[in-house]
Amino acid sequence: MDWGIENRLSRLIREDGRCQFLPIDHGYFQGPTSCLEDPSETIKGLLAYADGLFVTRGVLRASVPPNSPTPIILRVSGGTSIIGADLANETITTSIDEIIRLNAAAVGISIFVGSDYEKQTLTNLSNLVSECEPYGIPVMAVTAVGKELEKRTARYLSLSCRIAAELGARIVKTYYSTEDFDKVIEGCPVPVVIAGGPKCETELEVFEFVYDGIQKGAIGVNLGRNVWQNPHPVAMMRALHAVIHNNATPKEAQGLFEELRNS
Repeated sequence: MDWGIENRLSRLIREDGRCQFLPIDHGYFQGPTSCLEDPSETIKGLLAYADGLFVTRGVLRASVPPNSPTPIILRVSGGTSIIGADLANETITTSIDEIIRLNAAAVGISIFVGSDYEKQTLTNLSNLVSECEPYGIPVMAVTAVGKELEKRTARYLSLSCRIAAELGARIVKTYYSTEDFDKVIEGCPVPVVIAGGPKCETELEVFEFVYDGIQKGAIGVNLGRNVWQNPHPVAMMRALHAVIHNNATPKEAQGLFEELRNS
């Protein structure tokens, strides 16, 4: 592996081989999402427990302190909105010059396998890898499904993750599947992190799917709404940190969450 790629990945993935990424990029297609109206307020207290912050260039400049030691994963795809015809109709929105100028540790881009824009988004990924690799910048592919959440089967996720890896993604972000998630991991030759998806009903539900996903081979998570839409986001972040980096069980994480919430 190229030294630059390896160096940047080592900033995002801890020595234990695990990672906890915090995405706050939702506004690029959702606008001022609940609890993310002021990103600078949202991330207060959370950055210290994040191994990487997934963010757009605009919010990075406006809301993230330049002296923050948390590595940046720069969201570089977009071009559609939640009220548009099709969320899959994305393009690359950020040049390689700006990626370098913003000192990103990695970049992230969505792919929409099986959509009308499959070829377009897969070509976006391939072109981005070709642009970033000469500069030692790893690309994280996000296996997005737009509004069609029913697509999140293990078979679909396995297909999407493998294609992303084949096209050169160094990390793949994908949804957790309750059935055969181990097969999703086994079929992907690069590290996989778990996406949060819609907000869960309870904290324990989050701890359970994260724990199970880690046990089945995922190296970490990229959870946003299940953290910062929680009434106690710092407690949630720290409890997830215990699951990911300290091998805490869901019940242990729940106990830690309740202790931190009540303190």
